[in-house]
Amino acid sequence: MLRLVSLLICLALPAKAQEGVVLGLSQNRVAITANFDGSEILVFGAVKREEAIPDGPPIEVIVTASGPKEPIVVRRKEKRFGIWVNTDSVTVDEAPSFYAVATSGPFDEIISSVEDLRHEISIRESIRSVGADMNIKDAQDFAEAVARIRENNGLYSLREGTVDVAEQTLFRTSIDMPANLTEGDYATRVFLLRDKQVVAAYETKIDVRKVGLERFLYNLSRQQPLIYGLLSLAIAIAAGWGASAFFRFVRQGS
Repeated sequence: MLRLVSLLICLALPAKAQEGVVLGLSQNRVAITANFDGSEILVFGAVKREEAIPDGPPIEVIVTASGPKEPIVVRRKEKRFGIWVNTDSVTVDEAPSFYAVATSGPFDEIISSVEDLRHEISIRESIRSVGADMNIKDAQDFAEAVARIRENNGLYSLREGTVDVAEQTLFRTSIDMPANLTEGDYATRVFLLRDKQVVAAYETKIDVRKVGLERFLYNLSRQQPLIYGLLSLAIAIAAGWGASAFFRFVRQGS
């Protein structure tokens, strides 16, 4: 009887409006060539609804782009007897090679810490470090060092207020990708939020690949390292011989 009453009450309540994401990218493939100096990806989309815009807090949008994740060894240096030496080291389990976050408002004001942890949205939460030695003091500092160094190198960024949202339906932003990109699939995610809670999410990929001569040399170095080493040595010898012959010709001419 109680189950029947509960079912009738649920049916009597108005259904919660469902919201989804329709997303587009200006390009979903980035080609790394010899003269590649970075790229700008335009991210645009709309909020898909089957009902009217719900009452309450306005919609907020967060867009992230993440490069391939990889482990990284971080070492702490200390000054001993007048020289800097490596002391402790920690292997950070996963750190994106590139990570960009764009938001429609101040990050801490549009998402809760619980939702950030659940979806690993912020730069801090995107870096995973769980295997640090218990004897190492302030192990979390190593993960923070990775974020700080890569922010200084332009590989990590948080751009608050750069997602334009129109009429709680249309949104757009851009992702600046630097020249020093790692090859691989770049996960691009969009989160819709209301009252600091994620109400919808969408993910797609941006394919970043070397092309042309860069691709040939990259594959050769990985698949045929001996041939790659001999070829590099031959080019170095030829370049040295050519420079020597040129300067000898110049001296003779003068």
